[in-house]
Amino acid sequence: MMLVIKARKNLIASSFVWVLLLLAGPESAVAQEKLGLNEIIRQIEQNNPELKAFENQAKSQEARVEGAGAWMAPMVGAGTFMSPYPGQEVMSDGDRGAFMISAEQDIPNPAKVKARREYLATLAETYTLGRTERLNQLRTRARQLYFDLLIANRKLNYQRDNQKIMQTMQKLAEIRYPYNQSGLNQIYAAKGRAAESENMILMTEGQIRSNKIALNALMNRPASSALQIDTSYVVSFKPVADLDTTYLAEIRSDIRHMQHNIHSMEANINQMRQEAKPDFRIRFDHMSSYSAMMPKQFTVMGMLSIPIAPWSSKMYKSEIKSMNFEIAAMQQQKEAMLVEMLAMARSMETELASMQQQLNNYEKGILPALKKALDVSMLSYQENKLELNSVIDNWEALNMAQMNYLDQLQRYYKMITEYEQTIER
Repeated sequence: MMLVIKARKNLIASSFVWVLLLLAGPESAVAQEKLGLNEIIRQIEQNNPELKAFENQAKSQEARVEGAGAWMAPMVGAGTFMSPYPGQEVMSDGDRGAFMISAEQDIPNPAKVKARREYLATLAETYTLGRTERLNQLRTRARQLYFDLLIANRKLNYQRDNQKIMQTMQKLAEIRYPYNQSGLNQIYAAKGRAAESENMILMTEGQIRSNKIALNALMNRPASSALQIDTSYVVSFKPVADLDTTYLAEIRSDIRHMQHNIHSMEANINQMRQEAKPDFRIRFDHMSSYSAMMPKQFTVMGMLSIPIAPWSSKMYKSEIKSMNFEIAAMQQQKEAMLVEMLAMARSMETELASMQQQLNNYEKGILPALKKALDVSMLSYQENKLELNSVIDNWEALNMAQMNYLDQLQRYYKMITEYEQTIER
């Protein structure tokens, strides 16, 4: 009998172990490696469909460059040559005309072909720079979402801790109520604050899910994909020591894009200047007379266009003049943008330094003092020296200060993101 009972106990123990393993199995399967910010940005650069579209557009322009040196298709024809209309009197067989075969080929000027190839090559580079510019925007968006998740996780920790404190105070009040050491109003006040905390927790959890969906979309992953960020990531602000307009002109993708557009327009002007050079055409005609007495004949002609004629040169001269004005305007716009960007970056550096001091005041002064005030009030309440309403007031003051601190920290992170976008780092 004892052996049977022992066997049953072993069977139950082994079954319990298997249940634990089965429960742990899905948990370990769901567990996922934490994604750092750099890894998320790398996946965006590799997988984002919008960036891939820029790559295909650049390849499309490169394919056009390959065909820039192509000639026009040759023209061939066949028909009658110098034949009389039907019903006309023919004096001799030589007047019957001839059957003619004709071939004609346009030969472009090599300088025009070269200029067109160079211009089309600049258009391909335009899409490459456009991709870099868009990548900077997507990187900024990803960085902001990641920082918001860091803030939301810290906010969630604060909210859960504060909820536990209020739930504890509610239980203490309920225990003291039968001994007339607390009132119903205090119990309901604590209960209401705990319920408010639950709503705030639900709101923060919803924000976390929304931000994770947005990050998955940027990485071209399913919206429901599990995403776990590295909550230990430290956001730091490092201003550029030698920040000036020259630095911004070299590093900013939109400025480089604008400079490239100027270069592309200059290549287009060079292409238009080549319109002043002539094009060539060669034509060959072969004629076989309808009269056996007449010999076979041919005609070979070389033709040359005259684009410098006043009535034809107006077109490309006016285009060149117009594009020169466009280039001057773009140069001025670029200079204005650089000055504005530099002023913006310097202003953000000053404001970020001020925000750092405010955050230090929160971290070293305001929050520790309010936390101690709450601890003292809770201790006094436990010793029946203080009303619960005073504890709730201290709890609300700490809660509000924590949320204000995180809101300020979020604005600080946002400005760092904008600064990083400005200097494109």
